[in-house]
Amino acid sequence: MLSHHCNGGIALSSGKKAQVKHLAWHETLEMHELVAGQSNDLICLKMDIGKVTDPQLHALYKEAIMCLEQNIKDLLKFYPQAPVPGARGGKAEAADMTGFYAGHLLGKTKSWVRNYAIAITETATPALREVFVKHLNNAIKLHAKIFDFMEERSMYPAYDLERLLANDMENAKKALSM
Repeated sequence: MLSHHCNGGIALSSGKKAQVKHLAWHETLEMHELVAGQSNDLICLKMDIGKVTDPQLHALYKEAIMCLEQNIKDLLKFYPQAPVPGARGGKAEAADMTGFYAGHLLGKTKSWVRNYAIAITETATPALREVFVKHLNNAIKLHAKIFDFMEERSMYPAYDLERLLANDMENAKKALSM
């Protein structure tokens, strides 16, 4: 019989989980990454689908859009369970898309960092590994610059989980309403 409490966490007794009143911090942050990234991707897909002329590819775009819309809707249901008092109401952002473009670029550079890190572990040729490491370091530096750009303009409240999740919900709703 194990009983462990940490900030309202899970209590285990006789192998059964007690009812948890909120999500764990680490899973909340993973959920944030998924909602933020998929909302940006959804906006891009919706902006691009009209340019796709091949019928089969157009159908794939539609399917991807529907898939992302459902993913976002499913994940947004968990936001009220995030370990913060709740999303604050905010003013709707005007037509300025700077935050969207910056967030999209931030997400892309994060993907580059992950992809190069994985590629390095699969590389046997020293000269190629050296190039991959150089590219990885460049991607890390660019990611930091984009993060700083966003943080300086209050576009990425990295140290305020409540605002971060509120921004996610606002961006997700914007993406779903397009």
